[in-house]
Amino acid sequence: MIEAKNLSKKFESGEETLIAVNDVSFVVKTGEFVTITGRSGSGKSTLMYQLSLLDHPSAGRILIDGQDVTDLSEEVRTNIRLRSLGFIFQDYALIPELSALENVLIPLLMRGMLKPAAENQAKKSLERIGLGDRLSHLPSELSGGQQQRVSIARAIAHEPKIIFADEPTANLDSESSKLVIKNILELNQEGQTILMVTHEPEYARMAHRVITLLDGKISSDKRNAV
Repeated sequence: MIEAKNLSKKFESGEETLIAVNDVSFVVKTGEFVTITGRSGSGKSTLMYQLSLLDHPSAGRILIDGQDVTDLSEEVRTNIRLRSLGFIFQDYALIPELSALENVLIPLLMRGMLKPAAENQAKKSLERIGLGDRLSHLPSELSGGQQQRVSIARAIAHEPKIIFADEPTANLDSESSKLVIKNILELNQEGQTILMVTHEPEYARMAHRVITLLDGKISSDKRNAV
């Protein structure tokens, strides 16, 4: 489903060069749940930004569903993100003035869906992750865990090929974190391909595979017994 080939990302600062991702190669198959872990500064989020087309690599290739997406125009890359990828961010990235339903609805309208169909799809998505009774609530009226689950509903509403989750439990208490991971696991059990960055060993072990980064390189790629 997604393949990184000799992927690197460099940042220039004056005369210094920081290599955040260094010649990384791996494949995530359709239906896999793969976590990327490693200590702070190891390149986890930087790698995810490259793979999810939120940033451009300095070298290497990225293939999504067999298509080389590395050098596509920004317009085409944006269209792929909009239609084929789902995103869960650690800060939720919800619009504070919009209700839970509206936060899930807006991206569907941006994809060209008519409003009645988009509303129905958004409601189903929120009900799917257990927030059918919070449709009209603003983010400020929801707990952190509930806000993150709204972001999950938004990520899955258009049935993406891949979900990218960047530290989805980083700002949550333990109980809220467990609910969020439960939702993510259920999605994977239904066949959703998921690539998740996490610093929590407990959650990393719940995936099919754990890729560990060290100084921008893969130090291990282990399959879990799940």
